Amino acid sequence: MKIALMDSGIGLLPAAAAVRRLRPDADLLLSNDPDGMPWGPRTPEDLTGRALAVALAAAEHDPSALIVACNTATVHALPALRAVLEPHIAVIGTVPAVKPASADGGKVAIWATPATTGSTYQRGLIRDFADGAEVTEVPCPGLADAVEHADPEAVDRAVAAAAALTPRDVRAVVLGCTHYELVEGRILAALAARRRDGLPPVVFHGSADAVAAQALRRVGIEAAPDAAPTGTLSVLLSGRPGPLPATALGYAEGRLLAAETAAH
Repeated sequence: MKIALMDSGIGLLPAAAAVRRLRPDADLLLSNDPDGMPWGPRTPEDLTGRALAVALAAAEHDPSALIVACNTATVHALPALRAVLEPHIAVIGTVPAVKPASADGGKVAIWATPATTGSTYQRGLIRDFADGAEVTEVPCPGLADAVEHADPEAVDRAVAAAAALTPRDVRAVVLGCTHYELVEGRILAALAARRRDGLPPVVFHGSADAVAAQALRRVGIEAAPDAAPTGTLSVLLSGRPGPLPATALGYAEGRLLAAETAAH
């Protein structure tokens, strides 16, 4: 059983760790694109080309499923990826959790990259799934790059700027970029510092757990968190076999994967 994940950088770590928790016996393949990152500023056509190259490199290793662990790549490249890889390889995209975050109404904030904030794609999600909720779109310039480079001071500056744009009484926050889930604790702390007294803690809605569960469903595999931890980890860097990026070790998810790899 092999599950591949792709992203330009380390934004795939939360989903990879989620798969590992559900199936400790699954082999994981992380396909990154250090030669082409960041993907966000690229044109849709250029980004799709990079994503296809990264996906095809992963496909050579014959995984059962490929998780597109990047919101931007999902928006622009998912149809092309599915056209090339399915039905042999199940392709699972990553969509911000607007629907579950909005289910109870109230105030919801969506933290996303500047390119995604206000986009037709995100506005469509809000229109289709946020009925009854009061949604604030919060751009987070520089946050994904700061996370990618494991720069805690830059992360804190970007988080503070985004927190200042978030309503103090927001009920739920959607993390609309996979990188953001790596610093969920820092985001929580920044929002808690501005929280109005007497309000319950903010509820976070990432995508990693849902995407991991969907990947298993697509290939007909049950979750088995108590399975023997025999799963391996392989890494492709723009198609070349390589090590887990050093910056990944700055996060709990990366350390989890690295420790299990060392154990094998």
